[in-house]
Amino acid sequence: VQLQASGGGLVQAAGSLRLSCAASGRSLNNYAVGWFRQAPKKEREFVAGIAWSNGRTDYADSVKGRFTISRDNAKNTVSLQMNSLKPEDTAVYYCAASLFKGIVIGKSGYDFWGQGTQVTVSS
Repeated sequence: VQLQASGGGLVQAAGSLRLSCAASGRSLNNYAVGWFRQAPKKEREFVAGIAWSNGRTDYADSVKGRFTISRDNAKNTVSLQMNSLKPEDTAVYYCAASLFKGIVIGKSGYDFWGQGTQVTVSS
């Protein structure tokens, strides 16, 4: 499966953005999907994930209550709605797909990665 992340941009603090991860080649319904982010000079970190089998979701503590991950099966996409953005959310955001059925938090558990999309939050 090939993944394409989009929707990044520049936004003021407290604003919102919606990222989209579009798949081609296969249906995303067959994969667990995760969003990760990487800020300059920092490790890539887990942001949110959605399971394949039951649609269960999980979030990093830093984004709980502000970000929402969801699937649109008709469009073969997984979105990340980001509200109440903070300057510390600034990073390149990546989507990834895993053949594992549950939620995958570790980077090594993902089999396919999209290119990143830049999110910049100004104070």
